[in-house]
Amino acid sequence: MWEFWSRQLAQIEWGMSLVQAMALVLLVLWVYVIWPKEELQQVAKDKGLQRRLLLTLVAINALWLLNASIQIGLHLHFLGIVTCLLMFGWRLATVSLLLPCAFFSLFVLKQPGVFGAFGLFAIAIPLFLSFMLYSRSYHLFPKHIFVFIFVGAFINAGLSTVFHQFSWAIWLWFSADYDWGLLVDNYLMLIPLLAFPEALLNGMAVTLLVVYQPQWLFDYSDREYLWQK
Repeated sequence: MWEFWSRQLAQIEWGMSLVQAMALVLLVLWVYVIWPKEELQQVAKDKGLQRRLLLTLVAINALWLLNASIQIGLHLHFLGIVTCLLMFGWRLATVSLLLPCAFFSLFVLKQPGVFGAFGLFAIAIPLFLSFMLYSRSYHLFPKHIFVFIFVGAFINAGLSTVFHQFSWAIWLWFSADYDWGLLVDNYLMLIPLLAFPEALLNGMAVTLLVVYQPQWLFDYSDREYLWQK
C-alpha cells in the first residue's frame, strides 16, 4: 500500500505556471462572490442534508473516475453537476464540487496546479450557465413536471457537457499550446457522444428524485408543478 501511494505521489507535477495561478485567483474570487452563506448554515444545522451532500460528492467523485484519457490534458467523463444544481442550488453545488475537483486534479490529472482552471471550466462556468438556462426556463415555460425534468435536467445536463468541453478546449489551446485542429478532431468531435448520455443520466436521476424524494430537490414543489393545473 505504501509503495502504491509513493508511486502515485512521485507522478504528481507540483509546479504551477503563471496562467494556472491566474485561473486559481479567478476561481477564488468567484467563490468569494457567490459564497453560499445561508445554504452552508442550513447544512450545518441539518444532519440529513449533510449526509445527502456527502453521498452526492462521493458519487460524483466515483463518476469522474470513470474517465477516458485520450492524451495528457484530454479526459472524457460524465459530470453530474446539473443533478447537484437541482438538489443543492448552484451556489452550494459550486463550492461543494470543488472537493471532487481537487481529487481529480491531484490523482487523475496529476497536476494540482491545474485545479483553478479545472474548477472554473468543469464546475463554475458550466454550473452558472446551467443555472441561467434553468432560471430562464422556469420563467418562460409553463410550470409543468415535464418542463422541469426535460428542460431543467435533461437538456440542461447535455449542454453542461458542451459548456465544459468547449471552455476546457479553449483553455488548453490558450495555456498549453495545443493545436486547435487536434482539439477539434480528438476532443470536441466527441461532444455528441458524451452529451446525450450525460443528459440521460441526469434526467433519470432527477426523475427518480421527483418520484421518490422530491423534498431532496432544492426548489421543487409538487404544489407548483402538479397540483395547480
